[in-house]
Amino acid sequence: MSVILCRREKVSHPFFIENLGIHVYTSQELCYAIYNHPLLAMDGFIDQNLIDFIREELDMGYTALKMERWMKSGENQDELLFLFLQECSYYTTAEISRLRQKVAALRKLPPLEYAKNKADYLFGFRQYGRAIAGYEKILESYLAPKADDAFLGRVFNNLGACYARIFQFDKALAAYDKAYGKLKDVSVLERIYHLSLMDPKITLKERYQSIVTEEMKAAWDEDFAGAGEKARQSEELRKLEDLFGKDPIRRRDGARQMLEAWKQEYRGMA
Repeated sequence: MSVILCRREKVSHPFFIENLGIHVYTSQELCYAIYNHPLLAMDGFIDQNLIDFIREELDMGYTALKMERWMKSGENQDELLFLFLQECSYYTTAEISRLRQKVAALRKLPPLEYAKNKADYLFGFRQYGRAIAGYEKILESYLAPKADDAFLGRVFNNLGACYARIFQFDKALAAYDKAYGKLKDVSVLERIYHLSLMDPKITLKERYQSIVTEEMKAAWDEDFAGAGEKARQSEELRKLEDLFGKDPIRRRDGARQMLEAWKQEYRGMA
């Protein structure tokens, strides 16, 4: 994600937002994160640690006190988001009103749909471990048997995509298999076929053999090859190639920074 940096406040210890994988250094950055990603700012995002950051690092003691009192009141905790935004005056009253409407609409979603939206959002930020936990919680919910096949199929499909991203192909295959059972969507079989190209232990099950034609496999092979070429031209690979073209000292420093970035990314997958 990108964050608008308006001014630097004297922050010694930035606040790390795990769901987004970023550090925030200013009240404006925190406002931006809340306003643009409310789904991840709901349900416990504002806790005592964040309030301590607001008090001690952002030097907003009065605001922190108001937030603490509201948190202890037992009232609607979503109001904490709006309270902070109002105190910072970074967004207009009209903008905060629109956010209030958006949060209210999210709260009106059926529980399983709300949970899926949140897991999907985490997936979009490559927080695969947290997304997996969200999808699995949906499937374990007592409400899951009442959900329709289309909804559950999408959950299984996205769960499979998460497992594929972290190279747990056996679990990805199991999830995709259940997704196809619910959706009967050939695109799910394409994903299973692509798994077989990445892991020789995986093969299309016998019951799918009559569905998948040689023409379909040829088209899927072409798509897979195209994806591989795109990956080879990815920004991360270009960074790596540029890195090895530098002198030894700069290469060492660059490698350390890149490794730290990769570590940070994979922490979100666990």
